[in-house]
Amino acid sequence: MTVVTTSSRGQIVIPRDVRKKLNILPGKKILIRAEEDRAILFPLPDDPVEHFCGIFQEGSSLIEALMVERKKERKRDTKKIAR
Repeated sequence: MTVVTTSSRGQIVIPRDVRKKLNILPGKKILIRAEEDRAILFPLPDDPVEHFCGIFQEGSSLIEALMVERKKERKRDTKKIAR
């Protein structure tokens, strides 16, 4: 595990071994999400339309996926209010 330091502008450098493992090249878009007390990075596909094309043809529907996500959000919000 590598520790990085933020710059005065809040920037960090992703270590080379992590960039290689996740195939993060210059210009790659990355989604960052704050979850509880941590930040999670998700490299986005180069072509999101092609990547997600047909993802819901079998199995769960988009509505079901959204309902699951809403349930998770409500659970997180309830925890925040309880604190």
